[in-house]
Amino acid sequence: MQSLQFIAQESARQVLSNEPIVPFAILLVVILVVPIASEKLRLPGLVGLLAAGVALGSNGLNVLQNDAPTMELLSDIGLVYLMFVAGLEVDMEQFRRTKNRSLVFGTFTFLVPLIMGTIVGRSFDFGWNSSILIGSLFASHTLLAYPMISRLGAIANESVIVTIGATIFTDIGALLVLAICVAINAGDFTIWRLITLVGSLIVYSAVVLFGFDKAGKEFFRRSGDEEGNQFLFVLLAVFLSAVGAQLIGIEKIVGAFLAGLAVNDVVGGGPVKEKVVFVGNVLFIPIFFVDLGLLIDIPAFIKSISTIWLTLAIVSGLIASKFIAALLAKLVYRYKWNEMLTMWSLSLPQVGATLAATLVGYKAGLLTEGVLNSVIVLMLVTATLGPIITSRVAVGLVPVTTPLEPTPDYTGNIAEQGKFTVVVPVYNPKTEQYLIELAAILARQTSGRIIPLAIAKSSVHMNAPQVEVALQRSLQLINDAAQLSQQLGVEAEPLLRIDDAVASGITRASREQNASLIVMGWGKSTGIRSRLLGNLIDSVLWASHCPVAVTRLLKSPTDIKQILVPIENLTTQALQPVKFARLLASGNDAQVTLLHICDRRSSANNIAWTRSQLSLMVSKLGLEGQVEINITPHDNIASAISTAAKEYDLVVLHFLQRRTNTGVLAISDVNTQLVTAITGSIVMIGEPQKVAKAFISGQNPLRKAIE
Repeated sequence: MQSLQFIAQESARQVLSNEPIVPFAILLVVILVVPIASEKLRLPGLVGLLAAGVALGSNGLNVLQNDAPTMELLSDIGLVYLMFVAGLEVDMEQFRRTKNRSLVFGTFTFLVPLIMGTIVGRSFDFGWNSSILIGSLFASHTLLAYPMISRLGAIANESVIVTIGATIFTDIGALLVLAICVAINAGDFTIWRLITLVGSLIVYSAVVLFGFDKAGKEFFRRSGDEEGNQFLFVLLAVFLSAVGAQLIGIEKIVGAFLAGLAVNDVVGGGPVKEKVVFVGNVLFIPIFFVDLGLLIDIPAFIKSISTIWLTLAIVSGLIASKFIAALLAKLVYRYKWNEMLTMWSLSLPQVGATLAATLVGYKAGLLTEGVLNSVIVLMLVTATLGPIITSRVAVGLVPVTTPLEPTPDYTGNIAEQGKFTVVVPVYNPKTEQYLIELAAILARQTSGRIIPLAIAKSSVHMNAPQVEVALQRSLQLINDAAQLSQQLGVEAEPLLRIDDAVASGITRASREQNASLIVMGWGKSTGIRSRLLGNLIDSVLWASHCPVAVTRLLKSPTDIKQILVPIENLTTQALQPVKFARLLASGNDAQVTLLHICDRRSSANNIAWTRSQLSLMVSKLGLEGQVEINITPHDNIASAISTAAKEYDLVVLHFLQRRTNTGVLAISDVNTQLVTAITGSIVMIGEPQKVAKAFISGQNPLRKAIE
């Protein structure tokens, strides 16, 4: 019996020590549990992942080894993915608007930190090659405070756009310096090899940037709605670019970043991009940070902190050099002080590209363990300090075109643009009545019409029994909807369509009918599977030509008297839920309340400024007396909104994409939290990326009808 137990124990040890799937299983547990625990402790998720790597490494439980084949593979994928997402998240449209000034500021915020970092390296007896590499670590930056700028409505300010555009130049420049330094460190490096490397790099960059862009657009055009194949194409572009970079003798992260820029326009803001970024941020990038924690030697880390001069020099040198670069931009372009300080604070955080380059330099032997540890401290300091400064100085920024500036009053006849049309896809008889009632209220206020739409799934043989069953069921649904519309006194034009896919049937029929709005019921697929593979709502939203109202109605829309509209970002796009609520309230004599959740530490001046902007918006929309403004300080946006929602009949939300920022792994999806927390009725207003400009400019018929 004892021998059997001994054999079982030995077998278990062999499995745990030799089976490559075991480290992967441990990593899955870590990246699932640790970020959640970190949030509860009010710590950034990446800090928790680093700590988990330390705890599970050779200085802790010794469960994971960074030199294990599984760990090396997954960490390399995470590193490549991190840089790819950095390139993918660059807003190319904003960059093109101010590319010249972005180039100038990018040059300042690259060269000044590069020189400062090189001086720091030489001061601590590093060689020229290592010192220049330390300088390149200073040169890049991560836009951690971008969501904060968005929320304050300052994205359109020129200084912000210039800083965002400069990210491209600083990241590319830093990666090029890294590539050259690593190549020089490999030995036998001559001027001729340098010329060859630079020439190869130029040709390679052109092939990646223009080749994958053109190939991607052609592939996406031919593949149509096949998101799975499009997803695989993007992954192929990433790893082919990484392999190509290694073939010409530069680091794979350079290729990954260029691949992100190359497919940026191809994927746009669509569902493929969301799935690509989602997979990276949920799986591979967290593994990279865990592996980074495995590299941290606790005794050496404590020793490097105790001999604080190198760490202090790196941190203070970075902060000072970024300040000087922003000051130079102020002097050249005559920016105001708060604009200059915003540029400085935005370019301060060092996370994604800095950590990736540091790890490459450390593994190549160019950087010491002390530098690695100092860069980790630098990351923690700047990732905390940068957003704090941004929150203080960006409040008073006035965009070139103020987001809450009064928009033109479009008073043209709706009939000239086509009758206001609400398409209502019907599928579930239990929710059909409320959807039609909501559409009827909207249509009555705009002298419009309702199109109840039923989609019958097609088959290979159109005389198949299942097609006949689907047609009969769909006919019953649209006939019921038409009768209900007549009872409500609204014109209805029922439409039955046979299509291979429900989503494409809805969007194509809506386009054919020149729909102004699509009103849909809530979908059932809300878990991880839908995040990865998409669901009906996602597909309709991304493909639709017009706004989409996704509803979860627990009471009749005719009984709605109190409407809550949370306003997070003070931008024109965020006004869409307000306009929808205004139209609905007009039909029900309902009261609308705008709710803005500010930081608990916000000063009285900041709150007063926000209230004045909201009041201006209400005034320009002609809603005085119909809308109340409520500004509530709170640390948790979702919790504050869900608590306030208990007093209202309906909450109208703006459906926003989950934006990921390189290096921020524990981003909370406020919409997802609210859907779970709010127990009452909800309407989420979504707008496809491709019609965003038309809506803002007043070309969208929904806007004309509402205004």
